[in-house]
Amino acid sequence: MKIRSIKSLFLILLIFSVKSNAQQKNNLTQFVDPIIGSAKHGHVFVGANVPFGAVQLGPNNIMEGWDWCSGYNYVSNTITGFSHTHLSGTGIGDLGDISIMPVTGATILQKGKKGEEELGYLSRFSHTNEVAKAGYYSVLLDKYKIKAELTTTDRVGFHQYTFPKNAVTPHLMIDLVEGIGWDEPTNTSFKQIDATTIVGKRDSKGWAEDQRLYFVIKFSQPVKNFEIYEDDQLRKSKDVKGKKLKAVVNFASVNNDKLQIKVALSPMSIENAIINLKTELPGWDFAATVKKADAKWEKELSKVKIDASATTKKVFYTALYHTMVAPSLFNDVNKDYLGTDKKVYRNANFTNYTTFSLWDTYRAANPLYTILHQDKVKDIVNTMLAIYKQQGKLPVWHLMGSETNTMVGYHAVPVVVDAYLKGYRGFDVNLAYEAVKQSAMQKTNGIEYIQQLKHIPADQVNESVAKALEYAIDDYCIAMFAKALNKTEDYQYFSKRAQLYAQYFDKDVQFMRGKLADGSWRTPFNPVVSKHREDDYTEGNAWQYTWLVPQDVEGLINLFGGDKPFVNKLDSLFIVPADLGENSSPDISGLIGNYAQGNEPGHHIPYLYAYAGQPWKTADLIRKIDQEFYTSKPDGLCGNEDVGQMSAWYIFSALGFYPVNPANGAYVFGTPLINAATINLAGNKKFDIKVINNSAANKYIQKIVINGKPYSKSFLLHKTIANGGVMQIYMGNTPSKTWGVNPADRPVSGK
Repeated sequence: MKIRSIKSLFLILLIFSVKSNAQQKNNLTQFVDPIIGSAKHGHVFVGANVPFGAVQLGPNNIMEGWDWCSGYNYVSNTITGFSHTHLSGTGIGDLGDISIMPVTGATILQKGKKGEEELGYLSRFSHTNEVAKAGYYSVLLDKYKIKAELTTTDRVGFHQYTFPKNAVTPHLMIDLVEGIGWDEPTNTSFKQIDATTIVGKRDSKGWAEDQRLYFVIKFSQPVKNFEIYEDDQLRKSKDVKGKKLKAVVNFASVNNDKLQIKVALSPMSIENAIINLKTELPGWDFAATVKKADAKWEKELSKVKIDASATTKKVFYTALYHTMVAPSLFNDVNKDYLGTDKKVYRNANFTNYTTFSLWDTYRAANPLYTILHQDKVKDIVNTMLAIYKQQGKLPVWHLMGSETNTMVGYHAVPVVVDAYLKGYRGFDVNLAYEAVKQSAMQKTNGIEYIQQLKHIPADQVNESVAKALEYAIDDYCIAMFAKALNKTEDYQYFSKRAQLYAQYFDKDVQFMRGKLADGSWRTPFNPVVSKHREDDYTEGNAWQYTWLVPQDVEGLINLFGGDKPFVNKLDSLFIVPADLGENSSPDISGLIGNYAQGNEPGHHIPYLYAYAGQPWKTADLIRKIDQEFYTSKPDGLCGNEDVGQMSAWYIFSALGFYPVNPANGAYVFGTPLINAATINLAGNKKFDIKVINNSAANKYIQKIVINGKPYSKSFLLHKTIANGGVMQIYMGNTPSKTWGVNPADRPVSGK
């Protein structure tokens, strides 16, 4: 080769290296830390996945209680295996399907217990040898000196295990018995179909009563022998059906010390699991699969690009990552899916999802999708409408094609209505209206009293106040849907239902409280006591629930007697100490006085000051919450992530606004935590946010300019964002005496 050619080649390689390094430096995935929120009550999923994927492949610890609902808590130092489905941030444990643990030495069938770790096949590990990134997870299993690496596609988990040289009796434990939390198997099977392939199924019950999952497991090298155990008794067959099955997969040795495993899932059939595997991951290039997973996350994270400090970027992009763990795919690559009625639906014309934590996510996570994930909104709505047709009602808390009926309200309603009112189509509008109306006409959980325009009697229905207030929000949404469709009679009826919240307001004590069947107040009454689902409130107390009227904040202000008494009472919320007795809900966390940032019903409360013309108080609170309750540490979430809602609150608040009313197409301003942001929208549109003079001291909005024109209102319309443009927010170190103060500039609850 000539010298000139060598120089040219060197220059090309240098340019490529510089370009590659620059791209890596600009990657947003570098700011994602899945460990954030894995300690204390965050309950987040830790492991490998892709945005909204069916597979969440990650480690499980020894289960030690409520704070292990995701299967993992940062305080643990044990790993019992790597399973393929997990929940993120819930308050109930489930899933944990198909656990695989690489081991060496003698076969041990029991995973091990706390305090007796050495008797099981589990391994201890150190966080210093653990790496968690978007789409990738690795850890060193101390007991076996095996390096475990995980990544995924949408429906396939990809394992890579590096064994020590000359490992003695290398094998895998595949466990279909152990799940997370309440989960337990009902029907399982294993079948070896060739030297490198195992198929099977795992039906289970837990939080979701009827879960069905099929799988195919493919190994990178032939199996020496395959042993199936039922109730720890060896079965002399390679094709076994039973309730509690485990398998031991033995290898003569590990080629080049690396063993790779691909596990494809399907809710439909083994045949579809095989199709998923062949379609999504036909090869064995682990590094390339990691790169593709990273690229998927990069694409989704790039929908919002911010300028902020490194710490804020880390918290922000990890929060954005957490909003995309679910809803999760619940179909196959050929669009087949298993319905809630357990019937097979072939080649659907929409993408089917599951994992709907609607009591949480309707407040901010779903509104966030209407901005950032416009391509998924109609599929989410179509999934909900399919569920309605299959189970006779919209989803409440839907998981793995099963209804858990967890929490109160019929909160698929605001999700469907918000989508329609924001202009989303691609679903049957008449069916959507039928579904939301039917949700409000059930004869259960106190709804039968609401239908008669009566209060829910506290001595007849538990959690009566919480249910009534949540129903009123949903009924407001139905009224707005009816109005848009010119259904005047329905509009008037549901508007009256939306106002029933006022029947629970006791003007003498200025709290929402339980009312008995005879119309008297329930006594004794203590507004600071918070019981765990045993009184008039759901995971809260009177202090927290008195403000749950986002559909009519003006009406709530009038109940208090005007702006001044409203603000005085609201100020007190953040001062009066909470009573966290032994019977209180563990969800009440992240406290400022009686305000609980760690639980969803209060998430809109800091923004209520804007409705009374004092937006600077919102700014004070948002900065305090940001500083104290959203950090870059493992305990960086003050409460359950709840499938994206805790993080969605932060995303909105960091950008400077929040959807107090979940379905009126408006966002209330607070205080931006970023210096600039670009929201990349569909159709190559962009909405740029530029924050001038932002700092820790300069936390108060002084003025706003949108597309070159002064904007005096303390709320922002969704259509303004959706149309694209530029918004400039000017900050200062003292509250503005004019911005957002005048009644004409304040947010408006309804339309």
